[in-house]
Amino acid sequence: MNIVVCMKQVPDTGAERTLRPADARLDRAAADGLINELDEYAIEEGLRLAEAHGGEVTILSMGPEAASDSIRKALSMGADKAVHLIDDALAGSDALATSLALATVLRRTGFDLVILGSESTDARMGVMAAMLAERLGVPQVSLADAGIDPAEVGLGAAATEVVSFAARPPRQAGTIVKDEGDGGVKAAEFLAAQKFI
Repeated sequence: MNIVVCMKQVPDTGAERTLRPADARLDRAAADGLINELDEYAIEEGLRLAEAHGGEVTILSMGPEAASDSIRKALSMGADKAVHLIDDALAGSDALATSLALATVLRRTGFDLVILGSESTDARMGVMAAMLAERLGVPQVSLADAGIDPAEVGLGAAATEVVSFAARPPRQAGTIVKDEGDGGVKAAEFLAAQKFI
């Protein structure tokens, strides 16, 4: 199964947010970026489905160069690969432009299932799954909860919007390597397993 999880890097919700004086847009450089919380649940659900049904998980993210930090975290959670759409012309895109850009990438990469968080903590629109499903001409499952099984609901290619999974928190990124004289070997094995080297 080719599972694509759309992931957005957003400003840390715990940090103070400011607007740029020049254009009244959110000043993303003023706060640390991190994976949108609901997208972490979507990543976990994609990983769970890939483990249960076979296949691989691809992270799809549109954003500036700095979003690569969040993409690396998603890969360290267990995703197999990532596509990072970077284009200065897309900065400040609304939902229509974002859905068009993401749909264009999805048509090129292919997919069996696209999973998204139900909304982003910076825009709070909650429309991306529906817009992608419409642009791609595939069915959509809205506000799915933990344990959705594409086979049970008869989905082929589809867009699924995920809410939170309180009973199934996202797995943690990374691992702790205890150095017992072989720390370098353990670290190299971990990096190789995560496809960083």
